[in-house]
Amino acid sequence: MLIEHQPYYKAMDKEVEVFAHCFKNNLSVLLKGPTGTGKTRFVEYMAHQLGVPLITVACHEETSATDLTGRYILKGAETVWQDGPLTRAVREGCIIYLDEIAEARPDVIVAIHSLTDHRRQLFLDKVPEEINATDSFMLVASYNPGYQKGFKELKPSTRQRFVSIAFDYPATKAEQEIVEQESGIDTSDSKKLVKIASKIRNLNELGLMETVSTRLIVDTAKLIKSGLPKRLSVEVGMIQPLSDDEETLTALKDLADLMI
Repeated sequence: MLIEHQPYYKAMDKEVEVFAHCFKNNLSVLLKGPTGTGKTRFVEYMAHQLGVPLITVACHEETSATDLTGRYILKGAETVWQDGPLTRAVREGCIIYLDEIAEARPDVIVAIHSLTDHRRQLFLDKVPEEINATDSFMLVASYNPGYQKGFKELKPSTRQRFVSIAFDYPATKAEQEIVEQESGIDTSDSKKLVKIASKIRNLNELGLMETVSTRLIVDTAKLIKSGLPKRLSVEVGMIQPLSDDEETLTALKDLADLMI
């Protein structure tokens, strides 16, 4: 997919420059950071900047190498090979983004190995065929090192095949600007929402698996902008997605109500 309109993205550091140099040097990139900190939007922005089509795959525990490379399918009375998204990206010279790659099956990592070193080749053992990647092909992956533990954590040998860019929650002023740009909300409300999010992020004693992401703040701001009451918007947009525990939700709601 060629992204026609430039997505909004606010650079936090030198990530735009690093990504552009990786593309120029045929290097793979790993984006590390919490959920909702702009990794996907960043890839969309860079694909538009570079003028290269983007293919995105949301990895999950059932994602296999076959899902990425392709499979034989029945077409009428014939059995024909159908390329998967990874194979299409290699052939056509696209950026492929494997979101949450650590969630996928181990054979996915094996399948991409030859694309992440000097060979830049994809081996289709079922065809069989070896495909050399074009210059505009780029492999980008993401994962959340704070969430994936144990068997879901990427091995050091895999991480060392990528140039890594770390993402985190934006600084207060930058996050306010993002929220205002994405939702159209006024500055006074964006300040309150970002302040609530910052407070929740520092409540380590609650043991939340995930905390308030910038994405959740933006969604909440959109609800407020459309006319939903502020307290209700914060509850359904920023608090309820964080937990199912009633005591935890009550504590977060009380905190937010005081700050609204």
